[in-house]
Amino acid sequence: MILTNRLRRFSVMVAASAFMATAFSAQAQEIAASHLKAAHAAISAIHATDSFDSILPQAAAALKQQLIQQNPDMQELITQTVDEKTLELASRRADLEKESALAYARAFTEQELTEIATFYNSEAGKKLIESGPIATRELVKAADIWQNGIARDLAQQVGEKLKAVAGTKAPAAEGAAPAEAPKN
Repeated sequence: MILTNRLRRFSVMVAASAFMATAFSAQAQEIAASHLKAAHAAISAIHATDSFDSILPQAAAALKQQLIQQNPDMQELITQTVDEKTLELASRRADLEKESALAYARAFTEQELTEIATFYNSEAGKKLIESGPIATRELVKAADIWQNGIARDLAQQVGEKLKAVAGTKAPAAEGAAPAEAPKN
């Protein structure tokens, strides 16, 4: 009886896994070539995968360094071999582009991807990519300054109000500027 239940559960899990694999496969197959083309165009326009270009060179440099530290007498052979194998693996970068296009195609409609590519290929879109990080950094600085000022003013105003209502027994708000003594 226990074995039968386990076999039944196992069969259900296998069937569910097969169904999910088929569903995911079917979903990937449902993406039209034009949709993938639009995804590639959007990815290119927003430079979504540019930062991945350094993965293989960084891995190669780290491997060279590690192997040369372990075998300094083989530096030339290590360098030559790592460089050779790195070039052989470089073609696999296209696999990442395909996966990226699939991810974007699943997240956005073909029309949305076309609009994204159109915008980011425009002068305004190019300017946003170029200057956006600088503007964001400045915005974060401004928000930090504003946050500090608003927290200071809030603490000061609450401290003053509490002092006025409760007298000198009121707790001082941390970071609040000392309230001025009442003028008679």
